Formats: sequence, C-alpha cells, structure tokens
Amino acid sequence: MPQDPHPVGAGVRLIRDRLADGRELLYFDDAGSGLPPQRRRDERRLDARPATNTMRRDPLSGDWITVAAARQGRAFLPPAELDPLAPQTPSNPSEIPDRYDVAVFENRSPSFGPGLGDPERPLGGVGLDAPGWGREAEAVGRCEVVCFAPERTGSLGTLGAARARTVIEALAHRTAELSALPGVEQVFPFENRGEEIGVTLHHPHGQIYAYPYVTPHTAALLRQIEAFGPGLFDTVLREERRGERVLIAGEHFTAYVPHATHWPYEVHVTAHRNVPDLAATSPAEREELSRLVPRLIRALDALFDEPLPYIAAWHQAPVTAGRDEVRLQLRFTSPRRSAQRLKFTAGSEAAMGAWVGDVVPEAAAAALREALGRADAAWTEPPAARDAGSPRDASDRRGGAQA
Repeated sequence: MPQDPHPVGAGVRLIRDRLADGRELLYFDDAGSGLPPQRRRDERRLDARPATNTMRRDPLSGDWITVAAARQGRAFLPPAELDPLAPQTPSNPSEIPDRYDVAVFENRSPSFGPGLGDPERPLGGVGLDAPGWGREAEAVGRCEVVCFAPERTGSLGTLGAARARTVIEALAHRTAELSALPGVEQVFPFENRGEEIGVTLHHPHGQIYAYPYVTPHTAALLRQIEAFGPGLFDTVLREERRGERVLIAGEHFTAYVPHATHWPYEVHVTAHRNVPDLAATSPAEREELSRLVPRLIRALDALFDEPLPYIAAWHQAPVTAGRDEVRLQLRFTSPRRSAQRLKFTAGSEAAMGAWVGDVVPEAAAAALREALGRADAAWTEPPAARDAGSPRDASDRRGGAQA
C-alpha cells in the first residue's frame, strides 16, 4: 500500500473509502481504538452528484457569492432514529456505512465543488479581483463534514482529550490535503453549534470549506498586516498576555477575550509562534490544543449552565499568501448576551458592518474565568481508549445537547 503523503500523528489510524456516489470517506480511528481496520461498504443507491455551482461577483463589494440552490434540500432537524451522521443501520441509511471514532466525508450538497480548478487557468479566465459587471465562475473546491463521534449526544468538550486529539489530527490532515488540491486558495475548518446559529443536525460535527479564493475576512487581515508591518500577531499576543482578559496561558497557545469583540462572548486562541495553519503545527502543539479546546468549550457551557450556541472558527493562512505573517487562531463567537437574550446582527452590523458591543470584554473575561473554574472542578476525564462497538452515553455530561 502506498504511503499517505500526509501522515496522521499521535497513533491515529487513517482508513480511506468511498461512498456509493463516489464521494470520499475517511475514517480517523483513535489511538488504541477497538475498531477493526476493515469497514462495511456503502451499498445505498444514490443519485449522481450535483453539478459544480456557479459563483457570481458583486461589482460593488468585490465579493464572490456562490449560488447553491441544491442546499435547499439538505436534512433539517431529522429525528434521532434518522440521524444522517450516525453509523448506518437497517432502518437508518445514513452517510457513514460503519462504526467509527471520527469520520470525514464530502458533503452531498456542497457550496464548493465537486469540481476542482485548472491550475493553468484562473477562475473565469481572468484574475479574481478584476472588476466588471456580470462576472461568473465555477465554484470549485471542496466541502467536507467532520463527525466528532458516532453518538448523537455529547460535544467536543465532553468526549475527552483522546478524542479531541483525533479530531485535531483529522483537521490537520484535511488542511494539508485540501490545500494541495488544484484551485484551492484557503482552507477553513469550523463548527456551528446550536439552533440559534442555524444548526440543522443534532450530532457533534464540524465542517471544512476549501475555497477557490481568499475569503473577505482574511483579505482584510492581509491589508491590516500590510499597513502595520511585520509582527502584528506578535504585538497583539504580547499585549493581550499582559492584560486582564487572559483565560488560559499555555506553553504553545493563549486563550483570551480580545480587546475589541464583535460578539457578546468571544474567545481567541492564538499560537505563540508564527504557524500558518493546523497542518504546520507540531505534535506538542496539537497535544496542547486537544486539552485546551475542550476546557474552553466546557467553560462556555458553564457560563449559563447550558450548551452555549457558538461558531468555532479555525482562522488559517491562505495556501500561498501571507504565510509568514498570518498566524493560526481558533475563534469562538457566541450571539448569546445573557441567559435569556441573543444578539441579532440587524441594521448596523448586517448592513454597514459597524459593530456595537453588548458586553464589556473585561466583564466577559471575568465571567468566563469563573465559569472555567467551575467547569474544571466538575470535569472527570473519560477513559482514553474504548471499544467503539459499545458507545458510551454522553448525555449525562453537561454541555452535550447539540452541535
């Protein structure tokens, strides 16, 4: 068997497979997993994959908008017995044919892909930033789903450091492999959690988008780096670590509430060195993330004593641009501003991009530190290895209602 060009670390085993319609499926087995290396094949009869979507360029903003009408038909809050992310059973023809620890597969209704770019020809035949009316291009790239566990209950905060390490290794592997696909300019792993965010599946999972362009957020960051000069992230991290908003100061990462927050509760996890993406992290950095990230999630859930809706966004450098200056960050943002109230991005934020804060960042940091202490005191780490044929019940752990 040929060696995988992007090996997986920490004893995690990678098994490659295909779904019935040709989509790629990857199993990432925990170190010490009781799962066998052979997996059942997907025997479903599926329709052919949809054609690659079209992107249209807004001439006023320069934004590329993908028109993905097929996504209107995707699963919407299905009952537990028809969970599309659980292992298949005779009564549930789900997306994953067999038992798993962590599974990654291509989205059936992707915003980008399944077509890939032509490295010899830019999208639309001209540069992406070229102005003009009526510009269109294929929305090439890849969209993947990342299942954190076979159980429908639980969260990345409750599955334990061993499983979190498998997830981190999977995200690093996918970042490396997707970055090498033709036409891909940026890779973005993320998790949406909670119906308030718009989640349509109650199963702990995330997604990965491989874009054919540098996203507007990252393009704005590159402009700030150009204006500031070298060392923007060093300066931000140094000043944040001196202040009162630090939540966790690790050896390789620091978690803090930033000086200027867009959302009521917002936490940034920033690497201490200029590492551009998860694929470039060291084993020690991944090990620290596998413990730090679940701690933060448990603290977020302890804030109001229930699972906090959030977006967990891995901000990474583009495939080619800014890799010496754009530093890996994980950002948690939540619209919840109190136990009973949400922040809605209405007129000023949505229309003008002019944000107004609802919670003083220092107060948010103090509340999160207190929640972190309570969550740490209540937490018991589950066993590192288990027989995946007998899934544990995660429903008794606070914070595991939905993802």
